[in-house]
Amino acid sequence: MSTKVLVCGSSGQLGIELVSEFRARGYDVTAWDRPELDITDRARVEQAIGDLDPAIVINAAAYNQVDVAESEPEAVLQVNSLAVRNLALACRQTDAFFVHYSTDYVFDGKAGRCYTEQDQPHPLGAYAVSKYAGELYAQAYLESPLIIRTSGVFGPGGLNTARGNFVELMMRLAESGNTIRVVVDHVASPTYAPALASRTADLVERKLTGVYHIGGGTPIAWFDYARLIFRVLGISPELKPTNEREYRTAAHRPKYSALCNTKMEQAGLAPMPPLEDCLKDYFVRRGKLVGGSKA
Repeated sequence: MSTKVLVCGSSGQLGIELVSEFRARGYDVTAWDRPELDITDRARVEQAIGDLDPAIVINAAAYNQVDVAESEPEAVLQVNSLAVRNLALACRQTDAFFVHYSTDYVFDGKAGRCYTEQDQPHPLGAYAVSKYAGELYAQAYLESPLIIRTSGVFGPGGLNTARGNFVELMMRLAESGNTIRVVVDHVASPTYAPALASRTADLVERKLTGVYHIGGGTPIAWFDYARLIFRVLGISPELKPTNEREYRTAAHRPKYSALCNTKMEQAGLAPMPPLEDCLKDYFVRRGKLVGGSKA
């Protein structure tokens, strides 16, 4: 009998890839999203996971509306913090291995370099605080969870999800014909969901625990990221740089939140593929989803 895996948040762009990756490796995967299981309901979580009795629980569910979170901190804490506690407690009761995703936003971005797992988190806003609290809940209730911090996830599933991703946003803005303004003074490491799902499975199969960073491997300013997207697409919309001072948002974001993948690579995992290669693959897969057209 194959190992049973539960993926929570299975309809998100990462969840879709996790379900596909683990099934391709021969696991018995159950895919649940909110209609199947509201992870903020502690009693329901305990009952559902107890009944299913998976060997591995992967939490890819998240509240990731960073700016909206500033006006509804209770809601973001319910999903990103207390729901993680619910899952961790259920995993403790069933002796399941728990995998949870966190974010580069747990850092304040003031180091001016890629962050390692040894760097001390200092979250700046409601979303970031909620994600760090989720990490702490997982570590408080379980002896050996696997916590994966990532950055700017994008995958073909973003084509059909409610909020999409940065690539889809840039494509929509390009189609509008208006000038596109993107911040040039914020740096992250955009992460391709299929590659992240594959590395996640590698970590699980090696039975590794603790905190691991899996970022895209390419520290890049969001403006340069947008420019790369358009270059790969072969289009030239009017793109102008802006900065944090000109483009104010409700949430305070870290200026340099790229992640260092050294620990992951030292564990024997393959380096993350170059961002340009990821974008090329993204558009090939996206084209198949929309009938063979990039756009």
